[in-house]
Amino acid sequence: MPLTLHFSTSFINPKDSKSLRTPDVFSGTICFAQIKPSCRLRAKNSLQEVELLHGKTISTEGSNTERRVQLHELTSAHIVNDSKVPVFVMLPLDTITLGGHLKKPRAMNASLMALKSAGVEGVMVDVWWGLVEKDGPLKYNWEGYAELVEMVQRHGLKIQVVMSFHQCGGNVGDSCSIPLPPWVLEEISKNPDLVYTDKSGRRNPEYISLGCDMIPVLRGRTPVQAYTDYMRSFRNRFRKYLGGVIVEIQVGMGPCGELRYPSYPESNGTWRFPGIGEFQCYDKYMKSSLGASAEAIEKKEWGKSGPHDSGHYNQFPEDTGFFRRDGTWNTEYGQFFLEWYSGKLLEHGDRILLAAKGIFQGTGAKLSGKIAGIHWHYRARSHAAELTAGYYNTRYRDGYLPIARMLSKHGVVFNFTCMEMKDGEQPDSANCSPEGLVRQLKVATRTAGVELAGENALERYDAAAYGQVLATSKSDSGNGLSAFTYLRMNQRLFEGDNWRHLVEFVKCMSGGRKTRLSELDSTGTNLYVGHIREKNVKKTNEAALV
Repeated sequence: MPLTLHFSTSFINPKDSKSLRTPDVFSGTICFAQIKPSCRLRAKNSLQEVELLHGKTISTEGSNTERRVQLHELTSAHIVNDSKVPVFVMLPLDTITLGGHLKKPRAMNASLMALKSAGVEGVMVDVWWGLVEKDGPLKYNWEGYAELVEMVQRHGLKIQVVMSFHQCGGNVGDSCSIPLPPWVLEEISKNPDLVYTDKSGRRNPEYISLGCDMIPVLRGRTPVQAYTDYMRSFRNRFRKYLGGVIVEIQVGMGPCGELRYPSYPESNGTWRFPGIGEFQCYDKYMKSSLGASAEAIEKKEWGKSGPHDSGHYNQFPEDTGFFRRDGTWNTEYGQFFLEWYSGKLLEHGDRILLAAKGIFQGTGAKLSGKIAGIHWHYRARSHAAELTAGYYNTRYRDGYLPIARMLSKHGVVFNFTCMEMKDGEQPDSANCSPEGLVRQLKVATRTAGVELAGENALERYDAAAYGQVLATSKSDSGNGLSAFTYLRMNQRLFEGDNWRHLVEFVKCMSGGRKTRLSELDSTGTNLYVGHIREKNVKKTNEAALV
């Protein structure tokens, strides 16, 4: 018997989107179908076209044959998924406004309903330090996030929260600007060495330098103490949701929330793909640590500065003395420097995760840490781009096993990006191998006994990307994925073909059995999100669950 759900929704004028920095959140009505175990989708849909915020209309008319062909493009072979892999969807970066409120709650409610209908496990959201503690030290405003968590719970979804101690803006995919808390920026203006610095003296305000982790530079608190207080306040505010609705805490440990140095900043055109990046060890705290380490092995001259021959952001390995085939990276000095540089990063992650473990242990929520998928110049001997980011991974050294073991020590999930990428999609000149990198990560995490979860690095809606994630989720060459988080929920995701691809992908990830995608939708899928043209129209809609 069909179950009919009536709801009333107020919609936002599409023209209002012009004032936004990003069109990530849409407003609309939803007609959806429940996904049955047979994998056949049927839906009653009173709307015959998808009307998007900017007036773009996509017809839902089309032959079943065409739809089956589109779905078949996900893969031409059978897919074997060893076990269910829950799929989460990242929410827009600006889900919470600068004023601390949930942005467009009616639109978010509609979006969550659609995601639930598609069978996703839940959503992920950045919990920005720059929003929550912006009014002053220890003054936290969690109310916008509380409204979101309650809404997620009402829809029967789960949520992964990211403790985002970095700024938003200046990197791939950043569509809005959320700086560090104003009082932190004030301290940085007084002491610019609080942030990472390159050899030319460029300061990067994305994240506080790990060189001052244990120094009370934030009005009497160390950065690690500030992060700890923030996480403790979150736990106290959301205690009743932890382990139930809030299933994972991803602990930010660097720019973009990743455990790395900001070696490839896109802001102001500083870095462009596939440049090697630059070492970020020139603030006074990092230089002091380097000097002490060199003096400890009686090589004082090695501690005066970073490598002098490491080139510039947009060079290639062979253009430099340090990263070329038989360069300085493979000398005694190079090994000393890279061990120090990567070791400092590991110590930083260890400190923060130790604090997080002490706070969230026993709550039922998993902890995770994110590692960047730096796949360019992976085929070169030196792996230059990985080295500048702090991953001491070369042709002769596994740089990810130490990271995996550090995460394993704290029971933290290893979250990795670029799961959707194929080697053949990359430019030959960049020596990329995202597939090789993922294979290495799968072996390293299995060896260390740590769970592996994944994300896509770039926004992708095509069948090839979904098919690659399905392939990498298997455990035939190391760890399989324990979860996958899709980047990201926005207007384009709900367009006809994009939406159908997501639905089929979610089903295959959760199927746990041999399935041919071309057989999943023999009658054609009619699962859409429709939008209302008129400004602030209130209309009663029916969502029929078949």
